[in-house]
Parts: sequence; structure tokens; C-alpha cells
Amino acid sequence: MIKIAKVGKQKPAKAPEEEAWELRLYVAGQTSKSLTAFANLKSICEKYIAGKYTIEVVDLLKNPTLAKGDQILAIPTLVRKLPSPIRKILGDLSNTERVLVGLDLRQKNEPIT
Repeated sequence: MIKIAKVGKQKPAKAPEEEAWELRLYVAGQTSKSLTAFANLKSICEKYIAGKYTIEVVDLLKNPTLAKGDQILAIPTLVRKLPSPIRKILGDLSNTERVLVGLDLRQKNEPIT
């Protein structure tokens, strides 16, 4: 079963220039690395795209066949479904700069705010 966790503050109406962020985090159970990846992702989302994102957590121990759709070879893996194009980031998401660059939230070597 896929567990969908909608996080972030809900805004009454979305302005046309705002992008909706649809993120999918693939994990294998509630390991320390999986929990760390989710906590890091939630923290980054709240700081940089608050109110504009959803996170879907896919536990591959419960649904291993779901890994095929997004071609998941390692876990944890974050997949940015929206905005296009699809992007993937491997690991526990502890390197904030790498995650921000991977999600196209900032350019490489741009200072983190």
C-alpha cells in the first residue's frame, strides 16, 4: 500500500506562477536512513517550497513492484515528478546543496540562503 503524506501549509488559492511540486520518496521500511531522508526532505521543502509540495512515500518492502515504474535501483531515492523534467536524487538527502541543485531550486555553487 502506498502511503501518501501531504505536508506543507495549505494555501487557499495557488497563483498561476507558482509551481506544484510532486515528490516521491522510495524507501525500504523505517530504517534510520529512510527516516533521515524523509526528515531532510521535509525540512528542505518547508524552507524552499513551503505550501507548494506533496510527498508520497513508497515503501518497497511492502510494494517492491513499484520500483520498476521509476526505475529505482537504490534506496532511499527521491523522484521529482513535477515540475518537469523528472529528476532523481539518491541517498539520505543530508547534503542540502546537492538536493537543491538536484531539484533545480538553485544553481551549483550558488550560496545557500
